[in-house]
Amino acid sequence: MFDIGFTELFLIAVVALVVLGPEKLPTAVRTLGLWIGKAKRTISGIQSEISEELRLDELNRTVSVTKDQLNSELEDIKSPFLNDTATTQAVAPDTDPEAMVAETLVTDTEPTVIQNPQLAHSDADKKIINE
Repeated sequence: MFDIGFTELFLIAVVALVVLGPEKLPTAVRTLGLWIGKAKRTISGIQSEISEELRLDELNRTVSVTKDQLNSELEDIKSPFLNDTATTQAVAPDTDPEAMVAETLVTDTEPTVIQNPQLAHSDADKKIINE
């Protein structure tokens, strides 16, 4: 920081001794030391706050990038299912997927049981539902 050698320090001490005198020099040196210590602590605190803010900013950026990646992966995973529900809703738009029940085929000799009356296409299917 400063390029002060031993001879410069010795010269400053001699000038301070001559100007302040031997009685005030110890208190002046003590006060100067306190000021220097306070300045160092203040600078150190500021540096630590700045480095903490930079670390938090970097973490926020990392979280944001990770969130964007996860959202894009989620959309990629959802897209086949969204396309399937769009096709299903295009075929039967008045029925919601939760209410739809698939047809159950027990055997070839037994009739097909349809649990949802909206899916019944003929009068025979409607009779099976009502029974």
